Amino acid sequence: MNPSEADLAIDARMLARRFGARWVLRGVSLALRSGEAAGLVGDNGSGKSTLLRLLCTLIRPNAGSATIFGADVVKSADRVRELVGFLSPVPGVYDDLTARENVRFAATMLGRPAAQADAALERVGLVHVASERVRGFSSGMLRRLSLARLLVQAPRLILLDEPYNNFDAQGIELVNAVIRETVARGGSALVVVHDVGLAAPVVARWFGLRDGKIEPLAGAPTRGVAPAGAFASSGAVH
Repeated sequence: MNPSEADLAIDARMLARRFGARWVLRGVSLALRSGEAAGLVGDNGSGKSTLLRLLCTLIRPNAGSATIFGADVVKSADRVRELVGFLSPVPGVYDDLTARENVRFAATMLGRPAAQADAALERVGLVHVASERVRGFSSGMLRRLSLARLLVQAPRLILLDEPYNNFDAQGIELVNAVIRETVARGGSALVVVHDVGLAAPVVARWFGLRDGKIEPLAGAPTRGVAPAGAFASSGAVH
């Protein structure tokens, strides 16, 4: 029996996207349930980031459809943005603001209490630099700041694009803790990752993108990077 629409964090059907004459996604179908974390692997340029950007409404599909907890990514984009938190490889912070100001601004835009900013900064280990402008932050500190904004939002679905980049062991565990907590409260996570071993402790199901289409992995990877030829025949993942 297929899960009901209310149980689906992601229900993507034949999503397609092109840039100019090049089709990056060619009919991607994917169902992700509430309370589930899934990992996505694929070669550079396979469309992983494009898929996440479609799901969080940053770009529109050229064909197909997708809903997030029943909200259409095109017709109900504002509602989708309330439900989804996107962690991009690009921090997207304001260099001239302090860490606290960045997180408080995000909280205000999301309708969350500004007081949650300090708690989020403490959680990610940045409370000691909360009053410093972020233009001097290291790459790892900027990633932690992005996680703080995600914590303030507390979205039902988190889309994480290479979230472990520039993180030490403590930062990696922090990312996994955020995934665990999201799933534990009935939310879901879709994680784009290069080294599958980093997400293996929290990801229950794996799939890949190749030639613009979703392809199930032939067995769950346990460590390292998913090897070439690790994909099964083309098809939708449910």
